[in-house]
Amino acid sequence: METKARFRGKPLIEIPSIVPQIGYLEGDFGSQFLKEYNALAKSDYNGNRNLSVLNYSDGIVKGSNPFAVVLANQVLRQQNLRTATQADLEKALKLGVLNLRGTYEDTGLVLRTEEDTDYRTNTPVAKHLASQLRERGATFSPENPLVVPLTGLQLEKSDNNYGLVFKLEDDAGFYNTPILTQDGQFSSEDIDEQIGLPVKAEGGNRTLYVRNSGLSRLYLFNDLDVYSYDRDLVNSNSVGRVVAVSTEGANARENLESELFSEITEKYNAEFESLNSRKAEAEKAVREIMSRK
Repeated sequence: METKARFRGKPLIEIPSIVPQIGYLEGDFGSQFLKEYNALAKSDYNGNRNLSVLNYSDGIVKGSNPFAVVLANQVLRQQNLRTATQADLEKALKLGVLNLRGTYEDTGLVLRTEEDTDYRTNTPVAKHLASQLRERGATFSPENPLVVPLTGLQLEKSDNNYGLVFKLEDDAGFYNTPILTQDGQFSSEDIDEQIGLPVKAEGGNRTLYVRNSGLSRLYLFNDLDVYSYDRDLVNSNSVGRVVAVSTEGANARENLESELFSEITEKYNAEFESLNSRKAEAEKAVREIMSRK
């Protein structure tokens, strides 16, 4: 059958009601997000300089540290969004839906000891977090580090050097993972999809970095390496990114209908413009023929 007409059928699969989405804070959304973020940092946290690390450049929000990501969550929740977990980032890598090379993304904190003897600035923050975790039955040690995803934290003002501490949300999650006790190489096939961390570090093209005490950041970095040794909780630079993930509020059918409508409108406008152009050419040709008579 030869025809230029398009077959217009219906999906022969069940369209899920919820389709998670992931992406950077870009475009108009990113710009508006940053305005709300900065306003909140100023009104609720006295413009704390450790929160003033995000900027909008080249159409995207740049910069990241754990304090900033926690505050970003507070803003994003209003849009049924949250920041990405380590597992979210690994899933995005597996599906190939987000290019994470050349950037870094903070996803959690790693607690090994309450006293940070290598970096005493962190000790008040570690102690405040540790006391809350113990109340919920958590344990941690250099041999059994505890990971606390940033999605389960809030900020509180404090008189420590950072001016801030972390407060556990009521539904905050946390988990122990012995893999964060040793540096090593791993591959993407070694990832535990539930937590986004490798189950072994016995060879591969990616690197895991750890330390043996105190409180550290957890982030994905540059060549897709996993860092859990960085003790500086406030450092941020232009390759940092905040990644957002849609939550239960995202309606797949509405999104699909919106995308289809946009696609149809775009094609209609293109065809209409083409018809007008062809009509104008035909009218011009007729006038030229008539002028010769």
